[in-house]
Amino acid sequence: MTTDRPRPRPRRRFFAAWGRRELHGLFWQMLVVAIVVGVVAFLWSNTVANLSARRITTGFAFLGREAGMPIADSLIAYSPRDTYLWAFVVGIANTLRVAVIGIVLATILGTLVGISRLSANWLLSRLAAVYVEVLRDIPLLLQLLFWYVLMQALPAARVALRPVDGVFLSNRGLILPSIPLGGPQLWVLGTAVLGAVLSHFIRRELIARQMRDGRPRRIWPFAVGFILVLPALVSWLLGVPWTIDWPELHGFNFTGGLTLAPEYFALLIALVTYTSAFIAEIVRSGIQSVSRGQWDAANALGLRRSFTLRQIVLPQALRVIVPPMTSQYLNLTKNSSLAVAIGYQDVVSVANTTLNQTGQAIEAIALIMAVFLVISLSISFFMNWYNARIALSER
Repeated sequence: MTTDRPRPRPRRRFFAAWGRRELHGLFWQMLVVAIVVGVVAFLWSNTVANLSARRITTGFAFLGREAGMPIADSLIAYSPRDTYLWAFVVGIANTLRVAVIGIVLATILGTLVGISRLSANWLLSRLAAVYVEVLRDIPLLLQLLFWYVLMQALPAARVALRPVDGVFLSNRGLILPSIPLGGPQLWVLGTAVLGAVLSHFIRRELIARQMRDGRPRRIWPFAVGFILVLPALVSWLLGVPWTIDWPELHGFNFTGGLTLAPEYFALLIALVTYTSAFIAEIVRSGIQSVSRGQWDAANALGLRRSFTLRQIVLPQALRVIVPPMTSQYLNLTKNSSLAVAIGYQDVVSVANTTLNQTGQAIEAIALIMAVFLVISLSISFFMNWYNARIALSER
């Protein structure tokens, strides 16, 4: 008795299903990649040969040597006895200090200016238009030098301006009250961040339930409990001291508080105001891209204009706003390298000093390029993820 077994399907060669066009395309792609690799290898070997002929050392071994350079305004602890590697880390921290805070402030200011341009108030809309047109048409370097010269022209510390009690503005920079943060305070702040994350997931769950049964549920009791009550309870159990460090004038300078150096403050103002002018136009065009019928429908339902803008128009406008906003975030981060013009020691300034002391030009420039490449790719990755998250899903 014989049984008919299914014959195994004949194996097909890897390129059998490919047409001539696909093979030609693969060939040319491999050829281009080979040419690029060959050019890079030639340039690298030629550079190494010329450097060795001139007895110029190469490599990154210099990063382990003592730097010997002073960094006046550093976010993390540093002394000239530290290595060049740690000096680069301090420069990267200073760059991130400008970029992150600048992105947040430029987004807030640009959004407000962009909304003001669409205001029914004639004076407010004209002032916003003048703000945008003036700041966009003046080169950023000139604006940076203007703010730095203005900071240097402020009065001395003994006669510093006091716009608010406890806040001083002088040629020493902006001095603000601060709260010293240690291990216990960080535990409380971490609890608040964890509470915010939990509130976000609870909000999503409550919205999903409302979509199923139509019953609205309040999120604010959970938010207050997790973000305010829980950290306060942790602070009370740990006995965390919360004291305000007020700045005081001693001699010719201030002690205590938080000091924003003139170089950092001028750079931050220039980047925020310049970038916010472009963000304002992006926000304005994004809002205008939403159909006028959305406004008319909200007005017919008796909704307030602020509620309509916040809950109906802006969520739809984000799909138009986010892609060009990514470019502005990248521009702000890269424009922070202009800090070298006013003496703020970011990663570019640290690399320039390292280059002059060690002569490792290729390595120093490569480190600058790598740092900005990583930061820019991180911003692009996050913004692309957020853009995909808010994109409309087609059925």
